[in-house]
Amino acid sequence: MKFTKMHGCGNDYVYVDCTESDIDNPEKVAVFVSDRHFGIGSDGLILIKKSLKADFEMVMYNADGSRGEMCGNGIRCVGKYVYDRRLTNKTEVTVETLAGTKTLKLNVEDGVVRTVRVNMGYPELAAAKVPVTFPEKEMIDKPLEVHGDIYRVTCVSMGNPHCVTFLEKNVNELDLTKVGPAFEKHPIFPKRTNTEFCNVLDRQHIRMRVWERGSGETLACGTGACAAAVAGVLNGLTDNTVDLELKGGHLAISYDRDENQVFMTGPATFVYDGEIRLPSDLEEVAEDLKIYTRR
Repeated sequence: MKFTKMHGCGNDYVYVDCTESDIDNPEKVAVFVSDRHFGIGSDGLILIKKSLKADFEMVMYNADGSRGEMCGNGIRCVGKYVYDRRLTNKTEVTVETLAGTKTLKLNVEDGVVRTVRVNMGYPELAAAKVPVTFPEKEMIDKPLEVHGDIYRVTCVSMGNPHCVTFLEKNVNELDLTKVGPAFEKHPIFPKRTNTEFCNVLDRQHIRMRVWERGSGETLACGTGACAAAVAGVLNGLTDNTVDLELKGGHLAISYDRDENQVFMTGPATFVYDGEIRLPSDLEEVAEDLKIYTRR
C-alpha cells in the first residue's frame, strides 16, 4: 500500500489516495498503520476519495479503527495533498465528510500549499445533538464529576463531540493518561467524547491539551481548537478571534457569531511518501495491537 505521511501541528495521519482504487478493511488497516512501534505511526488513517457531493471526500479513521466524523488538522492536509499532487488546480476546494461538506481556502506559496483556512461550519450546542446526556437544552459551564473531582464543562459538537473545560491549574501539569480516558468514556457521553483541557492566557490566547476519542492525547486537534474557542466566547472568557496554543503548534480560530460560523487557519505539512506491505493476517494483527496498546 502506497501512502503519504502528513501532519497539521503535529496531529499526524497516514494518507492514502483512493481516487482511483480503494483499500480493503480500512478499520484494521488504521489500527495497524497507526501503531508507533509495529506500524508506520500516526493518530489515524485518512482516505482521499472522489465525491458526488464535493470536489473530494475525506474518510477518516482513528488509531483504534473507529470511524471519525471530522478532523480539522486532517482536512487541511487533504487540501494540501490534492493541490500539491495536481489532483486539482483550485485554491478553493470542497471536501465531503461525515460532518458535512467543508470549504477550504488554500494559501499557496511557490506552487505548494503552506496553510489552509477551513470553514468549519456552525457549532452545535444542543445537548441531544452533541451528543451528551443532560436534562437541559445545552450544557454550558455545568459541573461534571470525573474521578471524584468536579470540572466545569461546556459541550460542543463541531461535527464530532467535544467537552471543553477551563482550568486554573496549568494544563501541562495534568496527568492526561488518567483523566483523559475517564472523560472520553464517561457515561454522560453516549458516543464517547474528545476533551479539551484549557488555560485562558488572555482574551486572545488559549493554551490547550486534548484527549482525542479513539486516539488518546494528540499534539493538536482542529475541531477541538474550534470547540475551545466557541466555549471561550460562550463563557465570556475570550474574544471572537483567538490563538490556540497546542503542544504541536498554533491555530487561528475565528467565531463569527452573526453568521454562526467557525473558521480555522493553520499549517499543513508533508513528511514523506512510503509504501508498506500489509500483513496477510491483518485482522488478527490488528486485534493483537489493540490489546497491546491498551496495556
